[in-house]
Amino acid sequence: MPGGRLTQQERQQIAAGLSDGLAYAEIARRLGRPTSTITREVTRNGGPTGYRADLAHRATQQRTQRRRPTAPQGSQALPQPYGRDAEAVRDYQETLTTVFMTSGLPKMMARVLGCLYTTDSGSLTASELAQRLQVSPASISKAITFLEGLDLVRRERDERRRERYVVDDDLWYQSMLRSARANDEFIETARQGVGILGHGTPAAHRLENAARFLDFVSEALIRAAEQGREVLYTRTETPPGDTA
Repeated sequence: MPGGRLTQQERQQIAAGLSDGLAYAEIARRLGRPTSTITREVTRNGGPTGYRADLAHRATQQRTQRRRPTAPQGSQALPQPYGRDAEAVRDYQETLTTVFMTSGLPKMMARVLGCLYTTDSGSLTASELAQRLQVSPASISKAITFLEGLDLVRRERDERRRERYVVDDDLWYQSMLRSARANDEFIETARQGVGILGHGTPAAHRLENAARFLDFVSEALIRAAEQGREVLYTRTETPPGDTA
């Protein structure tokens, strides 16, 4: 049997096996690994329903890195304002990236968003993002297009006519509205199904309840977003010595 840590490809096979409803023993047999290895891997990374190969692999890498010091690379060596601990900022950015991935964002999109949110300006150019994340400009462009489609970032031109990618307060409001309105298509389709399946039937009743629930939640969410929008524009005091 092969030894050593699980590879990313093996983790993807584990995720595929769980999705197909395979038992741990069968997944282990196909990988040539002990069943206990698969059991520990799945248990420590979300369980059979929450296991994701990318997140599991990333978590293992982070645990390994914490066990041995590594030389600073890229943005890790950049000086930090306000007397911040550069290593602590780097670790926090990785944590925030993992949270974004857990919420459903692909890895690169989560890394870009995490990088933008941990800058004081809230905006970076494509070249700045590529340098900080040590990836290609093409990867940045693809990630920005994806995030822009979700209203999580926006583009603007600076005084030098460079295109900058921005996260600001209003994007949370816009994203919340988009999330609420994303339910509309399902609500409409569910109510169409009621007529097709027949009013009063179990299937129609299930769809009608789901439509009513989502309709109620969406309306409440939009009202809450409107009422709470002013919170996004409440400014805290600027820290002493701010030179930004």
